[in-house]
Amino acid sequence: MLPSSIQQSLSKNTITKPFFITDIGFYPRAEGHFIHRNQGSKEYIFIYCVEGSGRVTFENQDLHLQPNSFCIIPIATKHEYEATKNDPWSIYWMHFKGHLCPSLYERHLEVNEYAQKIPFDSERIAMFDRIFQMLSNEYASQQLEFANILGLHFLSSFIYLSVDGLNTHSKSNLIENIIAYLDQNLDSTLRTEDIAQKFNYSTSYVLNLFKKHTGYSLIQFFNLKKMQKACEYLKYSDLSIKEISFKLGFQDPFYFSRIFKKTIGQSPSEYREDV
Repeated sequence: MLPSSIQQSLSKNTITKPFFITDIGFYPRAEGHFIHRNQGSKEYIFIYCVEGSGRVTFENQDLHLQPNSFCIIPIATKHEYEATKNDPWSIYWMHFKGHLCPSLYERHLEVNEYAQKIPFDSERIAMFDRIFQMLSNEYASQQLEFANILGLHFLSSFIYLSVDGLNTHSKSNLIENIIAYLDQNLDSTLRTEDIAQKFNYSTSYVLNLFKKHTGYSLIQFFNLKKMQKACEYLKYSDLSIKEISFKLGFQDPFYFSRIFKKTIGQSPSEYREDV
């Protein structure tokens, strides 16, 4: 929460007074999280759910936020929100105000529903983290100006998603995000449907886009990454082939060995002997 003196300064600054952030944060696995404001808030409230789920109620809308969905609660509007008890949400949230905000909110309602799903993008999270750090540590006017300009850009990436569409840059980001997700889950058994759902796209879209950009199907690429990791284990560890198989999500070591030989051209034991 920015000090009131800083908020007053932002409300008078020519650059920031159209839009400025008053509060910002990340609430992970917010067990027991419940807020009720009978008179509403003095600011607009942005909530972006990245895991778990929760409920947001305002203006006769009862919204259920799930991973990769967001909503904006209008200023001075009675509302309440809470995390689901059995699966509490993790949310990025932001309070903001300024004379640009009513028009931004109206534009949001024109191009989105009250609660909108949005493809996951790691760059958005990195931008949020940067804004948070700047507002936490920097109170010089230029740093505050820059942080709030980034804040407007961050919010606009949600509001104007359906207008901007999925351009070439965001397609590239999607492929990079999927590959990063695969790297982080080499010990798992993933289906194409699981990956598509994670990033909020249809299975057919993800399959076609990934094949076009990499030349591989998603599962072929995933197995290739697994086999590369298996080579590291075989070369630099004393793990048995069975242990390596389990570490890479293969419950059947014989199936793992077949995939390895098909991909690398040698069996795991032959590869280990050669290196």
